[in-house]
Amino acid sequence: MELSAGHVWTVVAAGLVFFMTPGLALFYGGMTRAKGVLNMMMMSFSAVGVVGIAWVLWGASMLSGDPVLGGLTADPFAHAGMRGLIDSPDLLSSDFGVTFAIITVALISGAVAERTRFGTWVVFTLVWVTLVYFPLAYTVWGDGLFSEEGALGRVFGEPIDFAGGLAVHINAGVAALVLILLIGPRRRFGRDPGQRPHNLPLVMLGCAILWFGWFGFNAGAAQTVEQAALIWTNTLVAPAAAMLAWLLTERVRDGHATSLGAASGAVAGLVAITPACANVSPLGAIALAAVAGVCSALAVGLKYRIRLDDSLDVCGVHLVSGIVGTVALGFLALPSEGRAGVLYGGGWGLLGTQVAATVFVVLYTAVLTLVIGLVLGATMGLRITRRAEVVGVDLTQHAESAYSFTDEATGHFAGQTPRRPLPGTAEAPVPTTKGQLR
Repeated sequence: MELSAGHVWTVVAAGLVFFMTPGLALFYGGMTRAKGVLNMMMMSFSAVGVVGIAWVLWGASMLSGDPVLGGLTADPFAHAGMRGLIDSPDLLSSDFGVTFAIITVALISGAVAERTRFGTWVVFTLVWVTLVYFPLAYTVWGDGLFSEEGALGRVFGEPIDFAGGLAVHINAGVAALVLILLIGPRRRFGRDPGQRPHNLPLVMLGCAILWFGWFGFNAGAAQTVEQAALIWTNTLVAPAAAMLAWLLTERVRDGHATSLGAASGAVAGLVAITPACANVSPLGAIALAAVAGVCSALAVGLKYRIRLDDSLDVCGVHLVSGIVGTVALGFLALPSEGRAGVLYGGGWGLLGTQVAATVFVVLYTAVLTLVIGLVLGATMGLRITRRAEVVGVDLTQHAESAYSFTDEATGHFAGQTPRRPLPGTAEAPVPTTKGQLR
C-alpha cells in the first residue's frame, strides 16, 4: 500500500505521544526531592522497555485479535510476536496504540515516588499492563465489552472516549490510589518541609513537552480536517482554561499563584479534554476544563488533610480531571459528532453511559491492581526500607546521584547531611588537641 498523508500523520503523532513519556519523566523528576529524581525518571523510562517488549510478544494481539473471555480482551496468541500484522497497515495503528500503553503505566509511578522498590515496580509494570491496561483498552476502543455488540455496550451504549479519559487517565489514577493505600505515606509526610519539588524549571519544561505531545495524543486518530482542527483548538484552550482556574483557586485559597500550580493546572486541562476533544465545542472545552482545574486544585490540597500521600498528584490530577472530562460529555457532547449531550437535546442516555463506563473502569482497575499489589507485596516487597528512604532512593536503588557537586564545608554531596557533625564545621567545635578528634 502506498504511503498516504494520513499514514505520515499517524507516524508523527505516534512520535509525539512517545515523546510525552520522557516529558513526563522531567515533569515528575522536578517534583521530587533531589535524592529521588533519578529513580523517578527511571520508573518512566523502564515503562518504555517493559511495555514495548510486552506489546510485541502479546500486547498487540490483545488489542487486535478476536474477543475472548466474553469480550474482556482479545486472544493474546492470535498475533503473538506480531504474527499476521507484519506487512499489514494494521501494524501502524498498533504502533500508535502502544505509546498510550507506555505513558499510562508511567503515569502511575508519580503516586508512589521516593519509596518504591525499583525491581518490584518493573514487575508490576509487566503484570499490570497485561492484566489491566490491555483489556481495558480493548474494552473501550476495540470490540470488547463496551463496543456496540459487547455485553455492556448493548445495555448501556457505547461510551465516548476519543483519546483516553477512561482507558488512560481514570485507569492510571485508580491504580495509583490503590498503590498509595498499599504502600503508605512517605516518612514524615505532611511535616517535612523538604518534601517539596526540588527543580521547578524542570517541571515547567516537562509540562511544555507534555502539552506539545498532547496534540498528537488527541489528534492522532482524527479522521477529517474538520475534526483535526476542532481537536487542535480544544487541546489549546482546555489546558489554558484549567491553568487559569487552578491559579485563581490558589490565589483565593493561599493568597498566591505558583508555577507548580500553572503546570499542574495545564496538565489537568489536558487530562479533562482527552476523552472529549473531538466531541465538544471550544466553549464547552473551556467550561469543562475550568471545572476540572478547580476540582483538581481542591483535590490536591485535600490530600494533606486526609493523609493520602499522592506524592506527585496523580489521583488529584489524572483521576479527578479524567472523571470530570468523561462525565461532562453527558452534558456537552455535540450532536454533529454522534450522541448528543443533555445541553444539546440528547437526553440523559449518554450521561448514563459515561457514568456506567467510569464505574466499570474504577471497579475493574481497583480490584485487579489490589490483587497484583498484594501478591507483589507478599513476594517481592513494595516499599524500600526506612533507612533507604532517609538516605535516598537514588543511592539505595541505583547507586547514583543526580547532582554530583559537593558542599565545600563538609565534602559531602549537597543536600545530604552527615550522620554526626564533622570536626571543624559549624555544628562541631574546632579541636585543639589530637585527642578531641573522634
